[in-house]
Amino acid sequence: MPATTNEDRRRARPRRSMLALPGSNQRFVEKSTTLPADALLIDLEDAVAANAKALAREVTSRALASLDFADRVVTVRVNAWSSGLTIGDLIAIVTSSATRLDAIALPKTNSAAEVVALDLVLHDLEFAAGLTIGSIGIDVLIESALGLANVDEICMASARVDSVALGRADLSASLGMPALVGGADVSAYGGDHFHFILSKVLLAARVAGILALDGPYLRLDDDAGLRALATRAAVLGFDGKWAIHPDQVAILNEVFTPSREDVARAEAILGTLDDAATDKALGALRDGGEMLDEASRKMALAVLGRARGYREVEA
Repeated sequence: MPATTNEDRRRARPRRSMLALPGSNQRFVEKSTTLPADALLIDLEDAVAANAKALAREVTSRALASLDFADRVVTVRVNAWSSGLTIGDLIAIVTSSATRLDAIALPKTNSAAEVVALDLVLHDLEFAAGLTIGSIGIDVLIESALGLANVDEICMASARVDSVALGRADLSASLGMPALVGGADVSAYGGDHFHFILSKVLLAARVAGILALDGPYLRLDDDAGLRALATRAAVLGFDGKWAIHPDQVAILNEVFTPSREDVARAEAILGTLDDAATDKALGALRDGGEMLDEASRKMALAVLGRARGYREVEA
């Protein structure tokens, strides 16, 4: 695949799997360049102990300047505005050598004002570093009741915003849910207790024209559970999901890629509609037990558009 600019990569590359890894662990960061994840999130926040924050900045800054990440989307999660560490993180990371920094992930985003503040700081740091203004995107993380309530405004707060991700563990705590495993089902609830939340976040993303990503599943030895949660998100329309271990990546790539059966059916729908429009000037027709019309065409094109993008990644 030919080289792309930061913005090309951010806007066009899929994010079926976004692998999070601690910025303080140089070995993990280096190994990530060999893994099949669509996107990488180098973490300066929750995955880094308080006494390793400075080390994480150093390791991450060197990695952005020296490692070959190919065309993976590379995001750095800074510490939240409430931590007092955000500006220091940004100054350490957004430098003239950070040519492979595609986006900054803003954790615990509670308001549009926090996104605007990050946008303004990035503008000045890009200018000072000689980077293209606007080249660094923003990935917002919804991890609190307040953030969820404000998710529509948050997603529309800046043209830099590329994606919105759902932090299930923090959000569960914020909402007072009786959950002890991040991202897991609550067996006492007769359904998916996150269904409304997922739908609300997805709607905000689609109105804003950005990607919607589900948060990680923290149980590492439960592939079936991961697949089930990812499948629910994919069926709703989510674009991908965070991974916290390399072994989770292949499952996510599979789940968020349209199946060959769906692709074949989408192509057949388009062929049938095209033939009907050409031969009989029909806008709607019956195809077996199904009625096909312009809405069917839109759904088929959406499936094929997503599939083509993903197949290119795997080629």
